[in-house]
Amino acid sequence: MEQATFGAGCFWSVEAAFRRIPGVSRTSVGYMGGHFERPCHWDVVARITGHAEVAQVEFEPQIVSYEQLLAVFWKIHDPTSLNRQGADRGEQYRSMIFCHTPEQMAIARRSKQALDASGDYDKPIVTEIQSASDYWLANDEHQQYLEKKSRGIGG
Repeated sequence: MEQATFGAGCFWSVEAAFRRIPGVSRTSVGYMGGHFERPCHWDVVARITGHAEVAQVEFEPQIVSYEQLLAVFWKIHDPTSLNRQGADRGEQYRSMIFCHTPEQMAIARRSKQALDASGDYDKPIVTEIQSASDYWLANDEHQQYLEKKSRGIGG
């Protein structure tokens, strides 16, 4: 198993997109990329922590490749939008790829360069690519939130 971590706006929809992919064995949502120990949701939305809302994905590379996960990442959000996705605004919604290995870093950089050069967007890709750092799991109420909501649980 390998891990991948992506920030692409509100983590609920990001997680939901990755949960549907064959070869993804587990997902969770949380916070990464900030400077604050054990942030909670309210700390992050107050914009005092520097964290991005992220979905962390555990996947079987024999079934789904990191490149395939990146292809989904690019499709589910606007990577040219700085610190916002749709109605969600703030640095916590920035477009981020957090790499867990040097190989992921190289693949992510090549993928971003190829997309930027493709002409598919009128504006440059603003997605940040960094090494993975401390991951702070969001409260249970945020885990698989859209799934729970569709079943009438919580939210």
